[in-house]
Amino acid sequence: MTLLKVENLTKRFGGLVANDDVSMYVERGEIVGLIGPNGAGKSTFFSTVSGYYRPDGGKVYFDGEDITGLPTEKVCLRGMTRTFQIVKPFSDMTVLENVMVGAFARSARVSEVRDRALEVLEFVGLADRRDFPAAGLTIANKKRLELARALATEPKLLMLDEVMAGLTPRETQEAVELIHRIHERGITLFIVEHVMEVIMPISDRVYVLDGGRKIAEGPPQEIAENEEVIKAYLGERYHAARG
Repeated sequence: MTLLKVENLTKRFGGLVANDDVSMYVERGEIVGLIGPNGAGKSTFFSTVSGYYRPDGGKVYFDGEDITGLPTEKVCLRGMTRTFQIVKPFSDMTVLENVMVGAFARSARVSEVRDRALEVLEFVGLADRRDFPAAGLTIANKKRLELARALATEPKLLMLDEVMAGLTPRETQEAVELIHRIHERGITLFIVEHVMEVIMPISDRVYVLDGGRKIAEGPPQEIAENEEVIKAYLGERYHAARG
């Protein structure tokens, strides 16, 4: 069953077309990757789909409902939550308090919210840092905190924007393992990633953006062998090799 359906999405910033007539879908229970070179429009696509930007054209359907143009808080309440490439925790709050902010999307009872936040912190491996100031975390743990806050909203679809950017190889592997455990909980995942080697092994299907346009879609192996995708990633090196 289709959980997310995006039809002909267009987003402009003045004369710049960041997303140009882009269509994608995500089936319930899938892990779908969205890749592309820097500046391809991946984060803008996520922001427009999830309500941070209003589209200039196209439609967004989530769980059978037209949510085009809905503000992000209403999109979140329907079960779609995203993280950001640049993590920005509430620096003057503890790790626990940061996650409680997400949990308040589902309950106004402080005791319930606290219990939910503690459960999520245990799940992501930050329970021992619950009383730490969020500003003092490492970049890897700040990304875990961002994940925890998103999970606390109890999403049906979790959209991850380069959650592994800036991590060491060991931290990247730990992040991949955490993504698998999130998926095992029945949460559908839509993941933006720049590095093909990271996203390919964990995705059921992959979309590719370049210059704001969708240039390819399909299973990972097919995408890895797609000449237009290789060209988009390698640029002049591709032309030199072909020559």
